[in-house]
Amino acid sequence: MLIELVQNNPDQRKIDEIVKLLNSGAVIVIPTDTIYAFAVSLQSKKGLSKLANFKKVKLKQSEFSLICNDLTGISTYTKPMERNVFKLLKKTLPGPFTYILEASNNVAKIFGSKKKEVGIRIPDHNITREIVKSLNHPLVSSSVHDDDKIIKYSTDPKTIFEKHENEVDAVIDCGYGKNVASTVVDCRNEQIKIIRQGAGILPN
Repeated sequence: MLIELVQNNPDQRKIDEIVKLLNSGAVIVIPTDTIYAFAVSLQSKKGLSKLANFKKVKLKQSEFSLICNDLTGISTYTKPMERNVFKLLKKTLPGPFTYILEASNNVAKIFGSKKKEVGIRIPDHNITREIVKSLNHPLVSSSVHDDDKIIKYSTDPKTIFEKHENEVDAVIDCGYGKNVASTVVDCRNEQIKIIRQGAGILPN
C-alpha cells in the first residue's frame, strides 16, 4: 500500500489509518528529515518481530532507534542524563541527529535483552511526528538502504515501494527524501562523541 501525504497539511484520516496499521503489527516506511526509514510500533511485539526478521537480526541484538515526537517522556526509555546532554538535545532536536543514550530497564524489557543503550531520534518532519503523536508512543526504526558495500540510500518512495511491497505493509509517499543519514552522537560518557557524521552539524 502506497499512502500519499502532504508534509505541511497531512490528512488526519490517513494518519489514523497508519496508526491503525501500526497497532495491528504493520511494518511501514516513513519519511524523516534525512532518509526514509522502516518503522513499527514500540508496543507491538508482532511488529518488532517482523522488523527484526526483515532486517535479519535477532531483536535482542538489534540496533534499532526510537523515534519520538518530542523530549517529553523520553526518560521512560533512558536513564537520567547529564545537564549538558539534555541541553544539547533541547538545542538540536527536532533535527537530523540520533543520540545514543543509556537505556532504562523498559528498553531491555521491550527488546528482551540486557540492552544498555538506545538511539533516540526526533526528526524535523511533520508527518512522522504527527504519526508518533497520534500513536501516543515511539516508533522503532531502521534506515532504508540498498545492501551493497557502499551504502546507497533510497530516496524515492515509489522505488522503495516497488522493491519492498511484498515485505512491508505500507510506504508513506511524501516526495523524495534526502540521501544523507542522521549524525549519530554517543552521549553515554562524559565526552560527547560523534560516531557517524551525517546531515546534522553539532553546535560549538
